[in-house]
Order: sequence, then C-alpha cells, then structure tokens
Amino acid sequence: MSSIIAAPDASHLPLHLVEEGALDAVTATLSEGHANWATANGFTGALGQLCILPGADGRPSGALLGMGSAVKRRRGRFHAARAAAGLPDGDWSIASHMTPAEAEEAALGWHLAAYRFTRYKADKPQKARLVLPAGVDSARLAAIVAGECLTRDLINTPASDMGPEELESAFLHLATEFGADAQVIRGDDLLAENFPLIHAVGRASSRAPRLLDLRWGTEGPRLTLVGKGVCFDTGGLDIKPASSMGLMKKDMGGAATVMGLARMIMGLGLRLRLRVLVPAVENAVGGNAFRPQDVLHSRKGLTVEVNNTDAEGRLVLADALALADEEKPDLLVSMATLTGAARVAVGPDLAPFYCDDERVAGALAEAGRAVADPLWRMPFWDPYETLIEPAIADLDNAPSGGMAGSITAALFLRRFVTGTAHYAHFDIYGWQPTAAPARPKGGVGQGARAVLDALPGVLGL
Repeated sequence: MSSIIAAPDASHLPLHLVEEGALDAVTATLSEGHANWATANGFTGALGQLCILPGADGRPSGALLGMGSAVKRRRGRFHAARAAAGLPDGDWSIASHMTPAEAEEAALGWHLAAYRFTRYKADKPQKARLVLPAGVDSARLAAIVAGECLTRDLINTPASDMGPEELESAFLHLATEFGADAQVIRGDDLLAENFPLIHAVGRASSRAPRLLDLRWGTEGPRLTLVGKGVCFDTGGLDIKPASSMGLMKKDMGGAATVMGLARMIMGLGLRLRLRVLVPAVENAVGGNAFRPQDVLHSRKGLTVEVNNTDAEGRLVLADALALADEEKPDLLVSMATLTGAARVAVGPDLAPFYCDDERVAGALAEAGRAVADPLWRMPFWDPYETLIEPAIADLDNAPSGGMAGSITAALFLRRFVTGTAHYAHFDIYGWQPTAAPARPKGGVGQGARAVLDALPGVLGL
C-alpha cells in the first residue's frame, strides 16, 4: 500500500507540527481534553517527540509531532518524516501551515521513509499514510521516489547478485521501461573498441567487464551522466584489508545514482537528449590482474602509471569520460564513490562536487539547499596538477603523500574532459551509516535530486 494518498477528506487524522516553545499556540486550537493529554504526557515540542491524541472511542484522533527549535532543525532534514514510523495505521494529513518547499520535503521524506529492502528478508511496511499536501506535484514526487528507490535497491544488493552482468540487466531493464536505446560492449571487445582502461581493471574477474551506454530523447540540450560501476572492489593486487572491504558492494554507488537520476529524468519526460555511461567491472585478484607500476594506455591517448591498483575507479571513469567528451554535451556529470579522502573531508552526509563553471556550480549548490540534498563545492586546485604527473607517464593514478586525495582524483578525471564546456564531478559516499529520517541504514542516493532541480536553469529547459 502506498504511503502517500492524494485526496483529503473528513476521515483523515490531523498531524500537528509543533515547534519547541510554541505548544500553547497549538493546544489553544485543540479540545481541552487533548490539551490536557499533551501536557500530562510531557509533550514539549522537542525534535522528534510524538504524542498520539486519543478519541472518545479510544482510537487515535490526531497527533502532535515535535519539530524542536530552529537550531535543532538545522542539524538535520526530513523532520516531518520522523512521525511516519511511529504513527498507527491510518490516513494522516499535516494540519500545520507549511511553505511550498516544506510541503515538498514533508511529502518526499514520508515516502522515502517507507522504503524497505526486502529482497532477502521480509520487513514490516510503514502503516501510516500521508495525504499529499496542497501544491505538491504528485507526478514529480512519484518520479523522484522511484529513482531514489532504484538507487537504494542497486546499492543494497550484494555483489553475489549485483555483478557486472546483473548491473547490465538492471540497466537494460531501465532502458526498455522508457523506450531508450542501449548498447553494451563486453570483455575483449572493449580492447577492439578502444576502452583499454576499463578492460585492464576488470579483466582479472571471472565476470567480464563491460561498458553500458543508454540514449534517450531526440530534442533539447545534451546531458551525459557517467557513473562508476565497480560492483566489488577487492583493491586488486594492492588488496584491501578486511575492514576496508566490508562495504565494497556499494562501490557501484555512482552507477546506481546516475541510473536513479536517469529514471527521474525519463519519468518526468524532460525535453533533453540524455546519455548514460556506466563502466561496469569487478576489481579482482588474478594472474592477469593489472599491477602496480604498470603503465596503461587510455582511450584519450594519455598514459597512466598505476601506483595503486586500489585507485581503479578513476581509471574506468577516464575511458567513459573520454567517450562522453567526444560528443561535447551541454552538461557532463560524473558520479562515483571515488575516494576515502572525501569522507575524511566532509563525512558521509555531504556530497562534495567539483565544477569550474561558477554559474553551474552556483545552480547546483542552490538546488542542493532547496531540495534537502546537501552538496559541498570542492576546488579543482590547479597547483596540485603536478602531483598527478609521474616521471614515466602522462598521469599517476595514485599520487604519493596521501594529501588532497579527493582533489587529485578530480583533477585526474578532468584531464579526460577537454572538449566539454560544463563538467561537474561528484565524489559521493552512497551509504547511510545510521538510520535517519527518510534514510534507513544502507544504500542512499546523493546529489541526484540536486542535479535534477538544477537542470532547468543550467540547460534552459
């Protein structure tokens, strides 16, 4: 059953959003019995505090949700969705005044709170349903939720069931659903088609590497999305310790996120020409694995000295970006769970992004704030270019020293985008380490909703 219903009626139960310190203003609108009940239960409006109001027949007749202080609310998002798990079965409508942005966030958060990953184990569904707040576009909401749920499902699926072949199947299913054209280049055909870096990273796995390519739309500006699809990352011959390998099923989070974003775009029927590129590989250990100090050739013609086989994501992205750049799209976006350095810099909740264009960067940052999809701009810092230039090749995939790791990775990728005017790279985490409102523990999309919101201004849609 859906967690959102569209049309309000008198049978719906009111949910009052109460700021801390403003309880009297709300209880003044309630019956004396309900006001006394809230006071007797110690309800203060503290953030997340829930008080269910009883009816004369003992069944719920409404509820109060604490929204805390303005300072506390700034420490998180999707606060109205805190009620979703605690309310009993019923159709609930928010009785408090909300701005359009607050109404959209409440509806989206409520719906995302209902997400369950049930492929391997049943889970209790969310019982409370929300009446769609006035002014919220139900079709847009449905498209965004469907895209985010696709992203979460892909990331949450372990590598045993989400290798390159299974990611390809999900990719082709997405293309079929929306009538898009899709092509796949697999195995040694990658060498014949000049994708040597993708082949080098994935060749040691028993599951063949491949490049997934989707096209949709026949008119409008060109948007190309490139997502890192490393379905599992052992680190290769520079093998990861067990403590670092535990979450590597999520190393295809960039691919999952661009596929979710593509689903939003196609679901909304935006007037643009969309292309999605996903290099899908498994970085495995084998006799034919690429080695430290190997020098690899790229589609762009640049040579790359491998100084760490665990810095493989930038290699597969490089060939895909070079292909995307040959078409010179109006906007090129790459997304990848690329560096631990980004997590050290900004933690798991912020998605750092890189963009040289002030207009595009500003639009993305503003969109992130508007749709509760937080971003943080990082610099393409030109003085660090020398760090990615080794002695015997054009580029170094893993500069020594360990400093500015996210920046040097972004600079590496930028070397493969020379003909496209507007390029943005997102170094995402793709994982919610602890449950939060609208975000259960597990795979999560980052940056997709911000990009979607920014597209009209950036591309003139």
